[in-house]
Amino acid sequence: MNQSLVSQRLLALFFAGGMLLNFPLLALWNHPAEVLGIPLFPLALFAIWALMIAALAWIMETRQD
Repeated sequence: MNQSLVSQRLLALFFAGGMLLNFPLLALWNHPAEVLGIPLFPLALFAIWALMIAALAWIMETRQD
């Protein structure tokens, strides 16, 4: 994978994270509900954050042949 493709993927991940953690989409999770005793809003924030880190690791660790 060449350097410009990695840069494009990182930029896309940045904008996707910005949109997912911004008000209109983040408001979807703001309900008085619980999943396994954990409030939905903090659980959603943690899940989005963890998925972004996993995607970042996958992008950075792919073999660049």
